[in-house]
Amino acid sequence: MRSGVGHRVTRRGFLKRAGLVAGSVVGFPALVPSTVFGAGAPSNMLTMACVGVGGQGSGNMRAFHGSKEVRVMAVCDVDSSHCEKAAQAVGLGKEACFRDFREVVGREDIDLVSVGTPDHWHVPVSIAAVRAGKDVYCEKPLTLTIAEGRALADEAARYGRIVQTGSQQRSSSNFRLACELVRNGRIGKITEVTVGIPGNNRTCEPTWEPMPVPPELDYDLWLGPAPWEPYHKQRCHYEFRFLLDYSGGQITNWGAHHLDIAQWGLGMDDSGPVEVLGKGEFPTTGLFTTATKTHFEVVYANGVRLTCATGGSGTRFIGTEGMVYVDRGKLQTTPEALAKDTIGPDEIHLYESNNHIRNFIECVKTRKQPICNAEVGHRSSTLCHLGNIAMLLKRKLQWDPVKEQFVGDRAANGMAARAMRSPWRI
Repeated sequence: MRSGVGHRVTRRGFLKRAGLVAGSVVGFPALVPSTVFGAGAPSNMLTMACVGVGGQGSGNMRAFHGSKEVRVMAVCDVDSSHCEKAAQAVGLGKEACFRDFREVVGREDIDLVSVGTPDHWHVPVSIAAVRAGKDVYCEKPLTLTIAEGRALADEAARYGRIVQTGSQQRSSSNFRLACELVRNGRIGKITEVTVGIPGNNRTCEPTWEPMPVPPELDYDLWLGPAPWEPYHKQRCHYEFRFLLDYSGGQITNWGAHHLDIAQWGLGMDDSGPVEVLGKGEFPTTGLFTTATKTHFEVVYANGVRLTCATGGSGTRFIGTEGMVYVDRGKLQTTPEALAKDTIGPDEIHLYESNNHIRNFIECVKTRKQPICNAEVGHRSSTLCHLGNIAMLLKRKLQWDPVKEQFVGDRAANGMAARAMRSPWRI
């Protein structure tokens, strides 16, 4: 039987699966012994375990290794080839390589945990580390679901841990200035925000067959809490982001960056919209299940409308007296002179960080909250998830950003969480 027919997770199947989940997440199981909470104040040299060291996870590991204040002690990945390459890159031997994150997050000689896994593992690994008394740097999008995000933010607060979301654009001066111009009324009252994200940069054949699991990959652990599906090389590593069981497509990939800046500029870091409506194009064949074309709109309580759609890049704020557009390496304004404006001493100055990883390290030492902590990362991820849920359901939804629930919509609320494959449980 062709897996493209017999095992494919269709939009309808995904909705059915998500509909089995009711209510909200109240906590995660202790994935490490409850007696392991780490030591007190860190020493001058911070020790780190890096979990998930392929792609961006490897890049983060190298950046931490380049700091004079962090020593990478252990690397962990379900793909042993990734693990061995990562260990070599930071001067470690095979004895520092691990496959199961539970072997490293509870170690008493570890202060910090960097999480660079696929999205469906972000929160389980981060919560395990937080409960073990570790501070966490976790890649974006911070979460796979809305309920997971609330759980992680609450656990980080409960245990007093520092959690930095890898939304690095907040540590770039052009993004900060753009948001300060908006927050200080330089373009008048904001009426509209538009966010552009790229289309999918991977394609999949219309049909596919199961493939043998490579000997270097622990595929069952890679799946973890996600539903079991037969192995195919495009299910794992970079392509995971185009399957709904593990990620949310380009909305949670690039959208997690640009929507995060929209939230920052609108002053919504602890809130969100009140209404969402979406329409998208989804694959009808092949392995991938996330939207190939995205379009959704949200409305905030103050009347600001935000649109996120496939095409273009960056975040554009439109006000009654001008416009601010920002992207990586770009800042454009109307009037043009605004781009060189100076924010006065008595005006709103946003959190200043010029190096995202350095900001995390400093906050670990001072216990000050980082520029993109768990609450901020959760709220920005929620905006992404709202868009995907609205596109899947194809109807307007009302959202309560205080209760973090859809208003009067059981099906939508069911999609705010996910069932987890045994033995992983919420």
